[in-house]
Amino acid sequence: MTNTKHSDSTDYLDQEIVKKLDENGRIPFSEIAKELNISNSLVHLRVRKMQESGIIAGFSVKLNAKQSGFETITYTGITAKEAHFSYSIAEQLKLIPEVVECHWVSGKYALFIKIVAKNNDELRKILYERIHQIEGVGGTDSFFSFGSAFEKNLPLK
Repeated sequence: MTNTKHSDSTDYLDQEIVKKLDENGRIPFSEIAKELNISNSLVHLRVRKMQESGIIAGFSVKLNAKQSGFETITYTGITAKEAHFSYSIAEQLKLIPEVVECHWVSGKYALFIKIVAKNNDELRKILYERIHQIEGVGGTDSFFSFGSAFEKNLPLK
């Protein structure tokens, strides 16, 4: 029989640890422990368990596209000439540094990607000289981002 009280408190603790890490990815575990009034070793244990279970997928630095010189950001739908091309198209998109996200989607498009470019001229080159040259790409449809209203991490439940 599972101890739900223990499970609920562990879930709450994991949520609080993730919240602290989301606010500041460089916060020392010792500071998290102090703020949550728990031991440093418990923070290490909970983070390791969340990594092992795949809840925490990794730690990284988040760059600001505009501050890094990327003035043009688009979300681009890609149609495939035939459905079976989707996987090989995605593999080729991985090789283009300016393509920073790629998702398989339903509907009109086979893939939906996020592109960061220095400017509109560079975007045109990425689209026409790189993406449209990939075997199986039928076409693209780009939506320009004027800025992010917000971005947040997914909630832990």
